[in-house]
Amino acid sequence: MIVVAGEALIDLVPQGPGALAGLKPALGGGPYNTAVALGRLGSPTAFTSRTSHDAFGEALLDGLRQAGVDVSGVQRGPEPTTLAVATIDSDGSAAYSFYVEGTADRLFIAPPELPAGTRAVSFGTCSLVLEPGASAYSELMRTAAGQGLFTALDPNIRAGLIPDADAYRARFRDWLPSVTLLKLSEEDAAWLGGSPAEWLAAGPSAVVLTRGGDGLTVFTRDGAEYSVPGEKVDVVDTIGAGDTVNAALLHGLSAQDALSARALAGLGADGWHRLLRFAARAAALTCSRAGAEPPYAAELGGW
Repeated sequence: MIVVAGEALIDLVPQGPGALAGLKPALGGGPYNTAVALGRLGSPTAFTSRTSHDAFGEALLDGLRQAGVDVSGVQRGPEPTTLAVATIDSDGSAAYSFYVEGTADRLFIAPPELPAGTRAVSFGTCSLVLEPGASAYSELMRTAAGQGLFTALDPNIRAGLIPDADAYRARFRDWLPSVTLLKLSEEDAAWLGGSPAEWLAAGPSAVVLTRGGDGLTVFTRDGAEYSVPGEKVDVVDTIGAGDTVNAALLHGLSAQDALSARALAGLGADGWHRLLRFAARAAALTCSRAGAEPPYAAELGGW
């Protein structure tokens, strides 16, 4: 079982150019997209979060169920669902503004235990920013690491949500001793500061850096560095691409029985290249269609 912890929200996706373009609601949130992608790839997956009892909250849970994700660990509340309004640039890249005050997901409480059979826990995005939930997710991360579980972190920076950048950067450094696999984009890395070598020295066994259409690079604790190019595709938008990478990495590691720090160290060039190519293919398919629509295993020819 891979557990994904974090927010579920509604993306309002523009249906054309300009500030007043029509908006179409879509299921989203970085951790939510990761859980759906894992389910579609066929990995046993559970989602832990807090969602609203409103219609959007019900739709979010339905989307997880349809992907085969276990939602028994999702907390519920009467507060409204978080909304994220996307704007799409000419190259298909997305930017977001958020409506988060008084919403359900930020009131998450760390569960007393994780589902039986949990092997890995994935964290990221807004859930690590918005209090009081951010502290609860941080607590869950430390607890999972203390139990010897594989932990994955994608900070997926949304700068507009972060009131104190220096405080967040300090919190990011505090997370690193509890992280097995750190995945982040070039933009995230530039905003956070530091380098893969510095992050690896603080705790993670591997750092995967995404470079948009230019592909992915992994840096490992033993000083190795492996890269693959991006898959060529007509980009509709990039919504959910990084989340799909998260899911593909976790799915591929699970398929190789490599969800541990020791197993990561033993992957070698062949194992990492295969894993990164798989993640690049999965992300390309997501970019080829509107909104966060990660691929199914059959579309990728399986692992």
